[in-house]
Amino acid sequence: MNNYCIIMAGGIGSRFWPLSKDNYPKQFLDILGTGKSFIRSTYERFSPVIPDENFLVVTNKAYKQLVLEHLPMLRPDQVLCEPARRNTAPCIAYAAYHIQSRCQDANIVVTPADHLVTNEMEFQRIIRLGFDFLAKNKNALMTIGIKPSRPETGYGYIQVPKQNTLSEVVKVEMFKEKPDYDTAVKFVAEGNFFWNSGIFLWTLDGIMQAFKQYLPEMVEVFEKGIYNFGTPEEQDFINDHFVDCPNISIDYGVMEKSPNTFTIPADFGWSDIGTWGSLFTHAKKDDNGNAKRGKVVSVDNRNTIINIEEGTEAIVEGLEDYLVTYRDHSLLVCKLKDEQQIKVWIEGLK
Repeated sequence: MNNYCIIMAGGIGSRFWPLSKDNYPKQFLDILGTGKSFIRSTYERFSPVIPDENFLVVTNKAYKQLVLEHLPMLRPDQVLCEPARRNTAPCIAYAAYHIQSRCQDANIVVTPADHLVTNEMEFQRIIRLGFDFLAKNKNALMTIGIKPSRPETGYGYIQVPKQNTLSEVVKVEMFKEKPDYDTAVKFVAEGNFFWNSGIFLWTLDGIMQAFKQYLPEMVEVFEKGIYNFGTPEEQDFINDHFVDCPNISIDYGVMEKSPNTFTIPADFGWSDIGTWGSLFTHAKKDDNGNAKRGKVVSVDNRNTIINIEEGTEAIVEGLEDYLVTYRDHSLLVCKLKDEQQIKVWIEGLK
């Protein structure tokens, strides 16, 4: 009953434009065609380990009703609303202070709302293993490492000792930033580098001590309202003071500074589905390598994503290695290799 889960669900997923937009972002979409949104799948993945009443979703205030629609088992007070985006460290700190008002000896797992996991039983086994480790190592800060399947340049890496075994807790030697391709090839060949999944585990006391040591200016902001958390005054305090927090990730702000970090190298079919390219990797394809969604006639296309919203029709002919997607009166046609430019192109529309 002391296990808590913080689901971070405040982003807009702009790299998935036009499917993901400000009014209905990626975490509420069923991009993979599973019949469930990302946030619903995330909840169901953790529900065998976390009681319903111990879930917290931190999101933008504009998405509170959407969260409750997708997760009707949660009470409104389990949805914490950020008045502004301040990256993952303030997001996690907000939830930690809220949990502190309810449970002083909580164990916490933190997860983004929009990841894919294909082997959920193995995933749950790894999370339980992490909680078991925390029972004996209460100041440890843990992250889940993913065995790399390719030289990926879009993820950060975790370096561990040469001798390591999957599903065993090991000390982190160093966090590595997103590498160039040649460096990524070297990391994979070395065998002791793992993708940083962005899924974290720690005790409440362990993360609070780390915040005080490495992000004292952020702690100062939250301590001003220490008696507001868990009360009807909490949201007003957050609305007034959250913007004073530094805009910093938990990786930069805490994990890369702490000498007390651990990881569990694991392999449970993980992807952050952060780009159209990663979606393409996991999508079902026809005989010509095309991933299609919607009412589409595909003529002589190769290795192309065609994603059309329900209620519309499309005929696409003669494309190779392209992305074609339409939703909500917005159309995107581009080469798959240029998808990193989508965020730049969106600014042109504004």
